[in-house]
Amino acid sequence: MTEHADGPLEPDALRGARPVLRGDRSGQPAGPTRLNCVFCAIISGQAPATILREWDDALAIKPRGGVNDGHTLVIPRTHVANAIEHPDVTADTVRRAAQYAAEIGADLNLITSVGPDASQTVFHLHWHVVPRAKADGLPLPWTPQHAARTAAQNGATS
Repeated sequence: MTEHADGPLEPDALRGARPVLRGDRSGQPAGPTRLNCVFCAIISGQAPATILREWDDALAIKPRGGVNDGHTLVIPRTHVANAIEHPDVTADTVRRAAQYAAEIGADLNLITSVGPDASQTVFHLHWHVVPRAKADGLPLPWTPQHAARTAAQNGATS
């Protein structure tokens, strides 16, 4: 079953129809794309995705292997490799991520990475929206939780 922002689409509704996960109503992605970019493939309808929200300039999708149930990626319909390549697209996309986060209404992390040394693995701008809960076991590298976990892994005691 394919899911869409308005809820699940039953398989019968999809028979004989190509899902339109696109940059515009024509089925074509907005702006330049990269042939080997998984997010461009999702936007153009060539790769499957669970779409949680759509805007004219961005999509919110459920990532494969998210860090928790609410983990969401917000991606621009225009191919931009990272947050510093095109500041206007970055600003538009983070605005969409913030709108989506406001709808969730929870404590969360809103994160992006620039470059492989900063842990970027997909080179199409994307914002991670990660809902958080106290003691959820998901430490960030600059937090006390991460320091405690690292110390425990190295056999240190307090």
